[in-house]
Amino acid sequence: MTTATLIDSWTMTRRGLAHWARQPVQVAVQLVFPVMMLVMFAYFLGGGMTVPGGGDYKEYLVPGTFALTMVFGLEGTMLAITQDLNKGVIDRFRSMPMARSAVLVGRSALDMLQSALGLLVLLGVGLAMGWRWHGGPGDALLAVGLLLWLRFAMLWLGIFLGMAAGRPEMVQAVQILVWPLGFLSNVFASPETMPGWLGAVAVWNPMSATATAIRELFGGPGGGGDSWAADHAQLLAVCWPLALIAVFLPAAVRRYGRLSR
Repeated sequence: MTTATLIDSWTMTRRGLAHWARQPVQVAVQLVFPVMMLVMFAYFLGGGMTVPGGGDYKEYLVPGTFALTMVFGLEGTMLAITQDLNKGVIDRFRSMPMARSAVLVGRSALDMLQSALGLLVLLGVGLAMGWRWHGGPGDALLAVGLLLWLRFAMLWLGIFLGMAAGRPEMVQAVQILVWPLGFLSNVFASPETMPGWLGAVAVWNPMSATATAIRELFGGPGGGGDSWAADHAQLLAVCWPLALIAVFLPAAVRRYGRLSR
């Protein structure tokens, strides 16, 4: 990547940061919503939840919520892309003397920054609720890296779907699919407590792989299991996002190159 491309990409990132400064309420809502879900499931529903093998449910829930937040960031990426498309912003940028990749690079950098900030907030709330990691700092950093790796994969899926949808209204259709995908996992409950076929689907959910992997790295309950996918969660937590990136990053770039042709 050339210096000019880096400068243009940073300009696009600064544009997004300027929007944050002008819309602090929207940014706050995006940060608070995962916190509300964590508190709701921990205190309103957590009393009736059990963890196979024993353990505190909050120790099981908090890492799962980290993974869920990385996947739900897909919606924000899609919405931002479709809004820029409908306002003609992307067309104007493409007509300017700037690096063609700067728009996508700037979008991805901004969304990764927002996800890192949201993860930091959730970490603080989890610690305030009594959750702790029991491994070393290296394992904790690896767990954070796997979470951001999953978000990076979801980011490119969101960019592609946003350009394919073309209108902000279509984001609602994707939300209908994202929510079941998020709950059809081991984020809130162990697949062992689900019906057989449903548990098998939940075990192979890419988000379940990341959730199980970071539970292992944080030293909490819920790591491992009776299936191959659960026993090799860290491997799948790397391979699932890698497969999504391999498909949707080039697809998003091609789709962007065909805009307004």
